[in-house]
Amino acid sequence: MDCSPPLNYTNFHNKMFHELDKHWTQLKISKNNAEINQSTWSYQYLKHGSCCQNLYNQNMYFSLALHLKNRVDLLRNLNTEKIFPGGQYTFDEIVEAVKTVFQSVPNIKCIQRPQ
Repeated sequence: MDCSPPLNYTNFHNKMFHELDKHWTQLKISKNNAEINQSTWSYQYLKHGSCCQNLYNQNMYFSLALHLKNRVDLLRNLNTEKIFPGGQYTFDEIVEAVKTVFQSVPNIKCIQRPQ
């Protein structure tokens, strides 16, 4: 698969923006700035979308991403394993919960925040 052809990202100004903002929020910037520059989605599309541009245009790419997110729904599945946002869990507890939910060994890495 050719992942090198350059892509252009076109900002969403429609229902897709609202769906992405609802399910894939850009937490580091305000909603108004998110709609203006859409840096998170632009980065993801330009980095990963080039590998599937012969199959999916930008709108289809993000529609598929939202569909997969809804199908997998990691947050809901972790809740069934008693893992909740804001809780304190060990690395092993999170790995075991993901392994239980998806019946495969996850590739999870722990990144330490700078002090």
